[in-house]
Amino acid sequence: MTGTPAPERHEVVVLALPNCVAFELGLPHRLLGSAVDADERPLYRVRVATLDGGPVRTSAGFSVLPEHDATALATARTVVIPGVYGGPAMTEGRVSEELGSALRDAAARGARLMSICTGAFVLAAAGLLDDRPATTHWMHADAFRRHYPGVRLDPGVLFVDDGDVLTSAGNAAGIDLLLHLVRRDHGSEVANRAARRNVVAPWREGGQSQFVERPLPEPGGAGTAATRAWAGEHLGEPLTLAELAAHARMSVRTFTRRFREETGVSPLRWLAAQRLALARQLLESTDASVDRVAADAGFGTPASLRQHLRAAIGVAPHAYRRTYRGATAGDM
Repeated sequence: MTGTPAPERHEVVVLALPNCVAFELGLPHRLLGSAVDADERPLYRVRVATLDGGPVRTSAGFSVLPEHDATALATARTVVIPGVYGGPAMTEGRVSEELGSALRDAAARGARLMSICTGAFVLAAAGLLDDRPATTHWMHADAFRRHYPGVRLDPGVLFVDDGDVLTSAGNAAGIDLLLHLVRRDHGSEVANRAARRNVVAPWREGGQSQFVERPLPEPGGAGTAATRAWAGEHLGEPLTLAELAAHARMSVRTFTRRFREETGVSPLRWLAAQRLALARQLLESTDASVDRVAADAGFGTPASLRQHLRAAIGVAPHAYRRTYRGATAGDM
């Protein structure tokens, strides 16, 4: 033990609605509950509530009886809405006045709101996604657009972080978003440790477009996984599409097609995402200069790194580092 004061735990309330998706109901406790500091002290307290404190039936056919009602939202810094099957938010484009008011009041108090999968319908019906970017499961994108045309829906991504409102795609994308939340709050080291404890990937490439139903890749022949693993170990080198295809022993055309079939994105877009993830990790966990980070991550110049980082998350490298680590010698 270091003897440092125990961290103030971030209060999270998961609001269980009728016919909520059982798997998603447990994700916040599982993922956020695994986030601990260097002394193994928990960084979040996760509670489950219903509007009236009574039981609700889940999509799995069993009911849950939480210990809290809507009054728990008064102290929540983050409110999570798991997905729901059916209900007026999905079928009629509305929620009850009680539910809508509870969510709007939480937002007005400064709580961060987050939905998993079709939970985005609930946030939209409460008026909390108007003219904002959001996502939901790709299978429900058309219905979402019909009911909520004022939302800037992007069904091709795994999650959307719009600051105080975050939305994710299908239920596994809820894992991605929850780990992103930990990374945003406490940095990559804590998020990666939580991911390892749950035996899940700390970061997935691409968006949910890779999971949209499409014809299967042609059988036979090698895939691109080995080349992706090789490229991940050589991100600091000036890799070209031709070099990637040559490593996979494919023509550029065949390699590009198979890569997109397997990942949902082009090879160069995937490569840029890998380099950006490495750069973020280096900015968070080392004192290396921005010039060194840019070189090690394969961006070549600080200007290129700055352009990619700003396009992805809206901040420059020095500002990103200060967010997680404060001023460091590497910034001098």
